[in-house]
Amino acid sequence: MLLKTFHRGVHPSYHKELTRDKPIEPAAIPGRVVIPLWQHTGSPCEPTVKKGEDVTEGQKIGDAKSFVSSPVHASITGKVKDITMHPHPGGAKVLSVIIDGDGRGTHPQDGSGVEKKDWNKDSDGVALEKLTPEEIRSIVRDAGIVGLGGATFPTSVKLTPPKGILVDTVILNGCECEPYLTADHRVMLESPDKVVWGLKAIMKAVGAARGVIGIEDNKEGCAMILSKAASSILPELKVVLLKTKYPQGAEKMLIHALMGRKVPAGKLPFDVGVVVNNVATAAAITEAIRYKKPLIERVVTVSGNGVRTPKNLRVRLGVSFAEVLIQCGGLVQEGEKEILAGGPMMGIAQKDLDVPVVKGTSGITVLRGGEIKPLRYEPCIRCASCVEACPMGLMPYRIGDMGRLGMTGPFKSWSGSACIECGCCSFVCPSKRPLVQWIRVGKMKLRSSSGASGA
Repeated sequence: MLLKTFHRGVHPSYHKELTRDKPIEPAAIPGRVVIPLWQHTGSPCEPTVKKGEDVTEGQKIGDAKSFVSSPVHASITGKVKDITMHPHPGGAKVLSVIIDGDGRGTHPQDGSGVEKKDWNKDSDGVALEKLTPEEIRSIVRDAGIVGLGGATFPTSVKLTPPKGILVDTVILNGCECEPYLTADHRVMLESPDKVVWGLKAIMKAVGAARGVIGIEDNKEGCAMILSKAASSILPELKVVLLKTKYPQGAEKMLIHALMGRKVPAGKLPFDVGVVVNNVATAAAITEAIRYKKPLIERVVTVSGNGVRTPKNLRVRLGVSFAEVLIQCGGLVQEGEKEILAGGPMMGIAQKDLDVPVVKGTSGITVLRGGEIKPLRYEPCIRCASCVEACPMGLMPYRIGDMGRLGMTGPFKSWSGSACIECGCCSFVCPSKRPLVQWIRVGKMKLRSSSGASGA
């Protein structure tokens, strides 16, 4: 069933034509990987292996006892070369397991390349109807699945509603509104059965009777393919076409656009009876349940005017950005370039291409020339463009300065923590002020001060 709805937003240039029609290609299995033990929101993992130990593809190599955490796994077979601090695409150094491969790695069974089965019947001895919600959550946690849209919140936690909370709807986010990125688009086109079956598993885990997939109307082909897949797996599924507008895929925006429900400040989707997951996360849940495959690889869009051959690649976690870019023909030689983990609105600029692909790496974007925002910025002219653009109704020009100056008290009182870091404020600022970066700094300083005070 197809519906349409609309809401406000901004209009960056999307440039999705560079990779939109390019099928997902399997990347070469790397000879070495760096697996950070912190690839998720929540507590970092502790290593469960030692230097010099042999590990196999899919083996758990890091875990934590905390509820809000997610284990990590070896993405190749080989030997642990070292366990040390290593640069992370998020900007810090993170304790990581470095594995030298033995060259015998193979892509794990994920259902691809085999005869299509009846998705309502057992697969490898697993039938969804025979699993309890707790068993589904356990499988998802053991597989190390987190939100693959970029937020990396542990999915098993999302599938565990607090006591007394009733969830009536599960939303899958297929908007992928970030410019240049098309990884989710290709997952929906090429693996619609996995997406829908994963949604069905999520619905059972949280006890929801309704499932909805929200997709921007520039991906109408995805909507038709998913609706067709749902006819045999989840007939009651609604696929809703939303107006193409940034940041349509932000969790709170998506809930309001699809359900007309507003998540109050400081509250979670649980509080309005909703759970939101990314379409690629749903596909990963299917692979974990049906094929016992942990999260050791993901689809990454490599795009931008600074890369020779933009592609959608299925890459092993832990492979370096440099190696991924080589498989896309390398960088265009002319002009200054900026390399981002993610897209241009929310991505983080990289200084070191030795950083690894992690669970939250939805894309690698390489920009050059006029696509690069100038480093120099001008004073605020109080035009309020950022206020008009902010989907959360904040005052970015104020909280940006508070973050930059380390004014944690005012930053908190002006609801700086409510910022979703969509980048709309920086995008529309005529003075080119890096507001979202300053707000991120403010959030880090606030967390640091809260930790220091024991809060």
